[in-house]
Amino acid sequence: MLEINKVLWAIATIMLLGSGLYFTVKLNFFQFNIKEIIKSLSKQQVSSKGISPFQTLNMSLASRIGVGSLAGVSLSIYYGGIGSIFWMWISALISSTNAFSESLLGVIYRVKDEDNIYQGGPSFYIDKGLGKRTLSILYAVIIIMAYIFGFLTIQANTIVKSLNQVFNINPYLIGAIIAIITFLIIIKGVKSIAAVTTKLVPLMSFIYIIVALYIIIMNITLIPSIIIRIIQAAFNFKSISAGFITTLIIGIQRGIFSNEAGIGSGAVAASVADTNNPVNQGYIQMIGVYFTTLVICTLTALIVILTDYKDLYISNVNGIEITQYAFNYHLGEVGNYLIMISIILFAFSTIITGYFYGESNFKYLFKKLKKSTLFAFKIIVLLILMLGSILSSSAVWKVVDFFVVLMAIINVYALINLRKIVIDEYKFYKAKT
Repeated sequence: MLEINKVLWAIATIMLLGSGLYFTVKLNFFQFNIKEIIKSLSKQQVSSKGISPFQTLNMSLASRIGVGSLAGVSLSIYYGGIGSIFWMWISALISSTNAFSESLLGVIYRVKDEDNIYQGGPSFYIDKGLGKRTLSILYAVIIIMAYIFGFLTIQANTIVKSLNQVFNINPYLIGAIIAIITFLIIIKGVKSIAAVTTKLVPLMSFIYIIVALYIIIMNITLIPSIIIRIIQAAFNFKSISAGFITTLIIGIQRGIFSNEAGIGSGAVAASVADTNNPVNQGYIQMIGVYFTTLVICTLTALIVILTDYKDLYISNVNGIEITQYAFNYHLGEVGNYLIMISIILFAFSTIITGYFYGESNFKYLFKKLKKSTLFAFKIIVLLILMLGSILSSSAVWKVVDFFVVLMAIINVYALINLRKIVIDEYKFYKAKT
Protein backbone atom coordinates (compact mmCIF):
# COMPACT_ATOMS: atom_id res chain seq x y z
CA MET A 1 0.00 0.00 0.00
CA LEU A 2 2.91 2.33 0.73
CA GLU A 3 4.06 2.43 -2.92
CA ILE A 4 0.50 2.92 -4.17
CA ASN A 5 0.06 5.80 -1.74
CA LYS A 6 3.23 7.47 -3.04
CA VAL A 7 2.03 7.30 -6.65
CA LEU A 8 -1.47 8.51 -5.77
CA TRP A 9 -0.12 11.38 -3.67
CA ALA A 10 2.16 12.46 -6.51
CA ILE A 11 -0.92 12.59 -8.79
CA ALA A 12 -3.03 14.34 -6.13
CA THR A 13 -0.30 16.91 -5.46
CA ILE A 14 -0.20 17.88 -9.13
CA MET A 15 -4.01 18.04 -9.28
CA LEU A 16 -4.40 20.05 -6.05
CA LEU A 17 -1.72 22.56 -6.98
CA GLY A 18 -2.95 22.71 -10.57
CA SER A 19 -6.58 23.41 -9.65
CA GLY A 20 -5.50 25.81 -6.91
CA LEU A 21 -3.35 27.79 -9.33
CA TYR A 22 -6.12 27.74 -11.95
CA PHE A 23 -8.66 29.29 -9.56
CA THR A 24 -5.99 31.68 -8.29
CA VAL A 25 -5.46 33.11 -11.77
CA LYS A 26 -9.10 32.99 -12.90
CA LEU A 27 -10.33 34.70 -9.74
CA ASN A 28 -7.56 37.33 -9.79
CA PHE A 29 -5.52 36.08 -6.81
CA PHE A 30 -8.51 36.68 -4.57
CA GLN A 31 -7.14 34.51 -1.75
CA PHE A 32 -4.67 37.29 -0.92
CA ASN A 33 -7.48 39.81 -0.31
CA ILE A 34 -7.43 39.17 3.43
CA LYS A 35 -9.63 42.18 4.20
CA GLU A 36 -12.45 40.85 2.01
CA ILE A 37 -12.11 37.36 3.44
CA ILE A 38 -12.31 38.55 7.05
CA LYS A 39 -15.27 40.80 6.20
CA SER A 40 -17.20 37.66 5.25
CA LEU A 41 -17.69 36.87 8.93
CA SER A 42 -19.57 40.14 9.45
CA LYS A 43 -21.91 39.31 6.54
CA GLN A 44 -23.18 36.07 8.03
CA GLN A 45 -26.93 35.62 8.20
CA VAL A 46 -28.04 34.22 11.53
CA SER A 47 -31.19 32.18 11.93
CA SER A 48 -32.57 30.87 15.19
CA LYS A 49 -33.97 27.90 13.29
CA GLY A 50 -30.86 26.82 11.38
CA ILE A 51 -27.08 26.76 11.67
CA SER A 52 -25.17 30.01 11.21
CA PRO A 53 -22.15 30.43 8.90
CA PHE A 54 -20.00 31.09 11.97
CA GLN A 55 -21.06 27.76 13.41
CA THR A 56 -20.10 26.01 10.17
CA LEU A 57 -16.68 27.68 10.40
CA ASN A 58 -16.26 26.21 13.86
CA MET A 59 -17.45 22.82 12.66
CA SER A 60 -14.90 22.77 9.86
CA LEU A 61 -12.21 24.12 12.20
CA ALA A 62 -13.03 21.36 14.65
CA SER A 63 -12.19 18.90 11.89
CA ARG A 64 -9.20 20.81 10.50
CA ILE A 65 -7.57 21.54 13.87
CA GLY A 66 -7.33 17.92 14.89
CA VAL A 67 -4.26 15.89 15.66
CA GLY A 68 -3.06 16.70 12.14
CA SER A 69 -2.11 20.11 13.53
CA LEU A 70 -0.12 18.43 16.31
CA ALA A 71 0.89 14.90 15.33
CA GLY A 72 0.74 15.50 11.56
CA VAL A 73 3.09 18.48 11.65
CA SER A 74 5.60 16.55 13.73
CA LEU A 75 5.37 13.62 11.31
CA SER A 76 6.01 16.02 8.45
CA ILE A 77 9.21 17.27 10.10
CA TYR A 78 10.23 13.74 11.16
CA TYR A 79 9.93 12.24 7.67
CA GLY A 80 10.25 15.21 5.33
CA GLY A 81 12.56 17.54 7.24
CA ILE A 82 11.88 21.13 8.26
CA GLY A 83 11.61 22.21 4.62
CA SER A 84 8.26 20.43 4.43
CA ILE A 85 6.82 23.21 6.61
CA PHE A 86 7.43 25.75 3.84
CA TRP A 87 5.52 23.59 1.36
CA MET A 88 2.77 23.23 3.94
CA TRP A 89 2.44 27.02 3.92
CA ILE A 90 2.42 27.13 0.12
CA SER A 91 -0.21 24.40 -0.04
CA ALA A 92 -2.45 26.45 2.26
CA LEU A 93 -2.16 29.59 0.12
CA ILE A 94 -2.80 27.76 -3.14
CA SER A 95 -5.28 25.12 -1.95
CA SER A 96 -7.38 27.70 -0.12
CA THR A 97 -8.93 28.43 -3.53
CA ASN A 98 -9.99 24.78 -3.68
CA ALA A 99 -11.58 25.15 -0.24
CA PHE A 100 -13.42 28.23 -1.52
CA SER A 101 -14.63 26.46 -4.66
CA GLU A 102 -15.82 23.28 -2.96
CA SER A 103 -17.69 25.25 -0.28
CA LEU A 104 -19.36 27.46 -2.89
CA LEU A 105 -20.49 24.38 -4.83
CA GLY A 106 -21.61 22.73 -1.61
CA VAL A 107 -24.06 25.57 -0.97
CA ILE A 108 -25.31 25.68 -4.57
CA TYR A 109 -26.09 21.95 -4.84
CA ARG A 110 -27.26 21.18 -1.30
CA VAL A 111 -30.67 19.80 -0.32
CA LYS A 112 -32.74 19.70 2.86
CA ASP A 113 -33.16 16.50 4.85
CA GLU A 114 -36.22 15.23 6.72
CA ASP A 115 -35.35 17.49 9.69
CA ASN A 116 -35.30 20.58 7.42
CA ILE A 117 -31.50 20.85 7.79
CA TYR A 118 -29.32 21.42 4.74
CA GLN A 119 -27.10 18.56 3.55
CA GLY A 120 -24.40 18.93 0.92
CA GLY A 121 -20.83 18.35 -0.14
CA PRO A 122 -18.94 16.67 -2.98
CA SER A 123 -21.33 13.71 -3.24
CA PHE A 124 -24.14 16.16 -3.98
CA TYR A 125 -22.37 18.37 -6.53
CA ILE A 126 -20.79 15.37 -8.26
CA ASP A 127 -24.28 13.88 -8.56
CA LYS A 128 -26.37 16.99 -9.35
CA GLY A 129 -23.68 19.12 -10.99
CA LEU A 130 -21.77 16.54 -13.01
CA GLY A 131 -24.53 13.98 -13.32
CA LYS A 132 -22.15 11.21 -12.27
CA ARG A 133 -24.15 9.20 -9.76
CA THR A 134 -21.70 6.28 -9.58
CA LEU A 135 -18.76 8.57 -8.82
CA SER A 136 -20.78 10.43 -6.19
CA ILE A 137 -21.60 7.13 -4.47
CA LEU A 138 -17.93 6.15 -4.56
CA TYR A 139 -16.94 9.46 -2.97
CA ALA A 140 -19.59 9.04 -0.25
CA VAL A 141 -18.27 5.57 0.59
CA ILE A 142 -14.67 6.80 0.65
CA ILE A 143 -15.40 9.77 2.95
CA ILE A 144 -17.25 7.47 5.35
CA MET A 145 -14.27 5.10 5.38
CA ALA A 146 -11.79 7.98 5.72
CA TYR A 147 -13.53 9.64 8.65
CA ILE A 148 -15.41 6.91 10.48
CA PHE A 149 -12.78 4.19 10.08
CA GLY A 150 -9.76 6.45 9.73
CA PHE A 151 -9.70 9.91 11.26
CA LEU A 152 -11.90 8.97 14.21
CA THR A 153 -9.67 6.02 15.14
CA ILE A 154 -6.57 8.22 14.84
CA GLN A 155 -8.13 10.80 17.16
CA ALA A 156 -9.08 8.15 19.73
CA ASN A 157 -5.68 6.50 19.40
CA THR A 158 -3.93 9.83 19.94
CA ILE A 159 -5.99 10.64 23.03
CA VAL A 160 -5.02 7.26 24.51
CA LYS A 161 -1.32 7.78 23.78
CA SER A 162 -1.43 11.27 25.22
CA LEU A 163 -3.11 10.21 28.46
CA ASN A 164 -0.80 7.23 28.86
CA GLN A 165 2.16 9.56 28.54
CA VAL A 166 1.03 11.25 31.75
CA PHE A 167 -1.19 8.69 33.48
CA ASN A 168 -1.23 4.91 33.33
CA ILE A 169 -4.87 4.38 32.34
CA ASN A 170 -6.35 1.31 30.68
CA PRO A 171 -6.84 2.11 26.95
CA TYR A 172 -10.19 0.28 26.92
CA LEU A 173 -11.46 2.54 29.70
CA ILE A 174 -10.36 5.68 27.82
CA GLY A 175 -12.01 4.38 24.65
CA ALA A 176 -15.24 3.72 26.52
CA ILE A 177 -15.29 7.23 28.00
CA ILE A 178 -14.64 8.80 24.56
CA ALA A 179 -17.47 6.72 23.08
CA ILE A 180 -19.97 7.69 25.81
CA ILE A 181 -19.27 11.44 25.59
CA THR A 182 -19.43 11.28 21.79
CA PHE A 183 -22.76 9.47 21.94
CA LEU A 184 -24.29 12.10 24.22
CA ILE A 185 -23.49 14.76 21.62
CA ILE A 186 -24.19 13.04 18.30
CA ILE A 187 -27.48 11.51 19.45
CA LYS A 188 -28.97 15.05 19.40
CA GLY A 189 -28.04 15.66 15.77
CA VAL A 190 -26.10 18.27 13.81
CA LYS A 191 -27.39 21.25 15.84
CA SER A 192 -25.84 19.72 18.95
CA ILE A 193 -22.55 19.13 17.11
CA ALA A 194 -22.55 22.74 15.84
CA ALA A 195 -23.29 24.10 19.32
CA VAL A 196 -20.53 22.07 20.99
CA THR A 197 -17.87 22.91 18.39
CA THR A 198 -18.75 26.62 18.55
CA LYS A 199 -17.89 26.55 22.26
CA LEU A 200 -14.99 24.11 22.02
CA VAL A 201 -12.99 25.49 19.07
CA PRO A 202 -12.43 29.06 20.38
CA LEU A 203 -11.49 27.68 23.81
CA MET A 204 -9.00 25.08 22.58
CA SER A 205 -7.48 27.48 20.05
CA PHE A 206 -7.01 30.19 22.68
CA ILE A 207 -5.32 27.79 25.14
CA TYR A 208 -2.96 26.40 22.52
CA ILE A 209 -2.01 29.77 21.02
CA ILE A 210 -1.25 31.33 24.41
CA VAL A 211 0.96 28.43 25.51
CA ALA A 212 2.71 28.25 22.11
CA LEU A 213 3.36 31.99 22.01
CA TYR A 214 4.86 31.84 25.50
CA ILE A 215 7.35 29.19 24.33
CA ILE A 216 8.19 31.13 21.17
CA ILE A 217 8.65 34.44 23.01
CA MET A 218 11.02 32.70 25.42
CA ASN A 219 13.08 31.64 22.38
CA ILE A 220 12.40 34.67 20.19
CA THR A 221 16.06 35.25 19.25
CA LEU A 222 16.17 31.83 17.55
CA ILE A 223 13.02 32.27 15.44
CA PRO A 224 14.52 34.31 12.53
CA SER A 225 17.25 31.72 11.94
CA ILE A 226 14.68 28.89 12.07
CA ILE A 227 12.54 30.59 9.41
CA ILE A 228 15.60 30.94 7.19
CA ARG A 229 16.50 27.26 7.73
CA ILE A 230 12.96 26.18 6.81
CA ILE A 231 13.10 28.09 3.52
CA GLN A 232 16.61 26.88 2.70
CA ALA A 233 15.66 23.26 3.41
CA ALA A 234 12.56 23.60 1.21
CA PHE A 235 14.78 24.35 -1.80
CA ASN A 236 17.43 21.72 -1.25
CA PHE A 237 18.00 20.62 -4.85
CA LYS A 238 21.11 18.56 -4.10
CA SER A 239 19.08 15.38 -4.24
CA ILE A 240 16.03 16.02 -6.42
CA SER A 241 14.58 12.51 -6.21
CA ALA A 242 15.14 11.68 -2.54
CA GLY A 243 15.41 15.15 -1.05
CA PHE A 244 13.46 17.95 -2.68
CA ILE A 245 10.62 15.84 -4.11
CA THR A 246 10.10 13.98 -0.83
CA THR A 247 10.08 17.22 1.14
CA LEU A 248 7.65 18.80 -1.32
CA ILE A 249 5.17 15.91 -1.37
CA ILE A 250 5.25 15.34 2.40
CA GLY A 251 4.73 19.06 2.99
CA ILE A 252 1.76 19.18 0.61
CA GLN A 253 0.39 15.90 1.99
CA ARG A 254 0.54 17.00 5.64
CA GLY A 255 -0.77 20.43 4.67
CA ILE A 256 -3.84 18.80 3.13
CA PHE A 257 -4.21 16.59 6.21
CA SER A 258 -4.17 19.61 8.50
CA ASN A 259 -6.32 22.08 6.56
CA GLU A 260 -8.34 19.57 4.45
CA ALA A 261 -8.49 22.05 1.54
CA GLY A 262 -9.38 20.29 -1.66
CA ILE A 263 -10.57 16.97 -0.27
CA GLY A 264 -14.18 18.15 0.01
CA SER A 265 -14.92 17.68 3.71
CA GLY A 266 -15.12 21.43 4.34
CA ALA A 267 -17.90 21.61 1.76
CA VAL A 268 -19.99 19.25 3.90
CA ALA A 269 -19.76 21.69 6.83
CA ALA A 270 -20.27 24.78 4.64
CA SER A 271 -23.43 23.32 3.11
CA VAL A 272 -25.41 23.20 6.35
CA ALA A 273 -25.26 26.98 6.91
CA ASP A 274 -28.59 28.80 6.92
CA THR A 275 -27.45 31.29 4.27
CA ASN A 276 -28.02 31.87 0.56
CA ASN A 277 -24.60 33.38 -0.09
CA PRO A 278 -22.31 30.70 -1.63
CA VAL A 279 -19.34 33.07 -2.08
CA ASN A 280 -19.49 34.21 1.53
CA GLN A 281 -19.41 30.59 2.68
CA GLY A 282 -16.41 30.02 0.46
CA TYR A 283 -14.60 32.93 2.08
CA ILE A 284 -15.45 31.69 5.56
CA GLN A 285 -14.00 28.26 4.84
CA MET A 286 -10.82 29.90 3.54
CA ILE A 287 -10.42 31.47 6.98
CA GLY A 288 -10.41 27.97 8.41
CA VAL A 289 -7.61 26.89 6.05
CA TYR A 290 -5.42 29.89 6.88
CA PHE A 291 -6.00 29.69 10.62
CA THR A 292 -5.25 25.97 10.76
CA THR A 293 -2.06 25.94 8.70
CA LEU A 294 -0.57 29.40 9.04
CA VAL A 295 -1.31 29.76 12.76
CA ILE A 296 -1.81 26.44 14.57
CA CYS A 297 0.47 24.26 12.41
CA THR A 298 3.19 26.93 12.27
CA LEU A 299 3.20 27.28 16.05
CA THR A 300 3.52 23.51 16.43
CA ALA A 301 6.36 23.36 13.90
CA LEU A 302 8.36 26.11 15.61
CA ILE A 303 7.94 24.49 19.02
CA VAL A 304 9.24 21.16 17.67
CA ILE A 305 12.14 22.65 15.69
CA LEU A 306 13.29 24.50 18.82
CA THR A 307 14.12 21.11 20.41
CA ASP A 308 16.65 18.33 19.75
CA TYR A 309 13.90 16.19 18.17
CA LYS A 310 16.41 14.59 15.76
CA ASP A 311 17.86 12.57 18.64
CA LEU A 312 14.53 10.83 19.27
CA TYR A 313 14.02 7.21 18.29
CA ILE A 314 10.36 6.18 18.20
CA SER A 315 8.92 2.89 16.98
CA ASN A 316 5.36 2.82 15.61
CA VAL A 317 5.47 6.61 15.40
CA ASN A 318 2.19 8.51 15.66
CA GLY A 319 3.74 11.96 15.63
CA ILE A 320 2.11 13.11 18.83
CA GLU A 321 5.03 11.69 20.85
CA ILE A 322 7.32 14.25 19.20
CA THR A 323 4.95 17.12 19.98
CA GLN A 324 4.60 15.95 23.58
CA TYR A 325 8.36 15.70 23.86
CA ALA A 326 8.67 19.29 22.59
CA PHE A 327 6.24 20.67 25.17
CA ASN A 328 7.99 18.76 27.94
CA TYR A 329 11.34 20.02 26.64
CA HIS A 330 10.22 23.64 26.92
CA LEU A 331 7.90 23.56 29.93
CA GLY A 332 8.89 20.48 31.92
CA GLU A 333 6.17 18.50 33.66
CA VAL A 334 3.65 21.32 33.15
CA GLY A 335 4.13 20.92 29.41
CA ASN A 336 2.93 17.30 29.61
CA TYR A 337 -0.37 18.39 31.14
CA LEU A 338 -0.89 21.37 28.81
CA ILE A 339 -0.30 19.37 25.64
CA MET A 340 -2.47 16.56 26.99
CA ILE A 341 -5.37 18.98 27.46
CA SER A 342 -4.83 20.41 23.95
CA ILE A 343 -4.68 16.95 22.40
CA ILE A 344 -7.90 15.84 24.08
CA LEU A 345 -9.76 18.99 22.98
CA PHE A 346 -8.35 18.96 19.44
CA ALA A 347 -8.96 15.25 18.93
CA PHE A 348 -12.43 15.21 20.44
CA SER A 349 -13.61 18.17 18.36
CA THR A 350 -12.47 16.28 15.26
CA ILE A 351 -14.29 13.15 16.37
CA ILE A 352 -17.70 14.79 16.58
CA THR A 353 -17.32 16.77 13.33
CA GLY A 354 -15.81 13.77 11.55
CA TYR A 355 -18.83 11.77 12.65
CA PHE A 356 -21.11 14.38 11.06
CA TYR A 357 -19.23 14.12 7.76
CA GLY A 358 -19.77 10.37 7.85
CA GLU A 359 -23.44 10.64 8.80
CA SER A 360 -24.14 13.23 6.11
CA ASN A 361 -22.77 10.93 3.41
CA PHE A 362 -24.48 7.91 4.94
CA LYS A 363 -27.76 9.79 4.55
CA TYR A 364 -26.83 10.60 0.97
CA LEU A 365 -26.36 6.91 0.19
CA PHE A 366 -29.64 5.91 1.81
CA LYS A 367 -32.26 8.53 0.99
CA LYS A 368 -35.12 7.06 3.05
CA LEU A 369 -33.17 6.26 6.18
CA LYS A 370 -35.04 4.83 9.13
CA LYS A 371 -34.25 6.28 12.54
CA SER A 372 -33.40 2.79 13.79
CA THR A 373 -30.84 2.37 10.98
CA LEU A 374 -29.24 5.74 11.78
CA PHE A 375 -29.12 4.78 15.46
CA ALA A 376 -27.39 1.51 14.53
CA PHE A 377 -24.88 3.56 12.49
CA LYS A 378 -24.11 5.66 15.58
CA ILE A 379 -23.52 2.53 17.68
CA ILE A 380 -21.14 1.13 15.06
CA VAL A 381 -19.22 4.43 15.14
CA LEU A 382 -18.89 4.18 18.92
CA LEU A 383 -17.54 0.64 18.66
CA ILE A 384 -15.02 1.81 16.05
CA LEU A 385 -13.91 4.58 18.41
CA MET A 386 -13.24 2.05 21.14
CA LEU A 387 -11.35 -0.22 18.75
CA GLY A 388 -9.33 2.73 17.49
CA SER A 389 -8.00 3.29 20.98
CA ILE A 390 -5.86 0.15 20.78
CA LEU A 391 -4.96 -0.15 17.07
CA SER A 392 -1.48 0.42 15.66
CA SER A 393 -1.29 4.12 14.84
CA SER A 394 1.15 3.64 11.94
CA ALA A 395 -1.23 1.16 10.29
CA VAL A 396 -4.18 3.54 10.69
CA TRP A 397 -2.19 6.45 9.21
CA LYS A 398 -1.43 4.39 6.08
CA VAL A 399 -5.10 3.53 5.60
CA VAL A 400 -6.17 7.15 6.10
CA ASP A 401 -3.47 8.32 3.65
CA PHE A 402 -5.02 6.07 1.02
CA PHE A 403 -8.61 7.22 1.51
CA VAL A 404 -7.76 10.92 1.78
CA VAL A 405 -5.78 10.90 -1.46
CA LEU A 406 -8.72 9.24 -3.24
CA MET A 407 -11.04 11.93 -1.85
CA ALA A 408 -8.69 14.63 -3.12
CA ILE A 409 -8.41 13.17 -6.63
CA ILE A 410 -12.17 12.72 -7.04
CA ASN A 411 -13.02 16.11 -5.54
CA VAL A 412 -10.50 18.06 -7.62
CA TYR A 413 -11.79 16.29 -10.74
CA ALA A 414 -15.26 17.62 -9.84
CA LEU A 415 -13.98 21.14 -9.09
CA ILE A 416 -12.26 21.40 -12.47
CA ASN A 417 -15.33 20.15 -14.32
CA LEU A 418 -17.57 22.57 -12.42
CA ARG A 419 -15.12 25.47 -12.68
CA LYS A 420 -17.40 27.61 -14.86
CA ILE A 421 -20.09 27.63 -12.15
CA VAL A 422 -17.52 28.68 -9.53
CA ILE A 423 -16.16 31.48 -11.70
CA ASP A 424 -19.59 32.75 -12.79
CA GLU A 425 -20.92 32.75 -9.21
CA TYR A 426 -17.87 34.68 -8.00
CA LYS A 427 -18.16 37.26 -10.81
CA PHE A 428 -21.89 37.67 -10.09
CA TYR A 429 -21.07 38.28 -6.41
CA LYS A 430 -18.36 40.84 -7.22
CA ALA A 431 -20.70 42.67 -9.61
CA LYS A 432 -23.16 43.19 -6.76
CA THR A 433 -20.56 44.41 -4.24
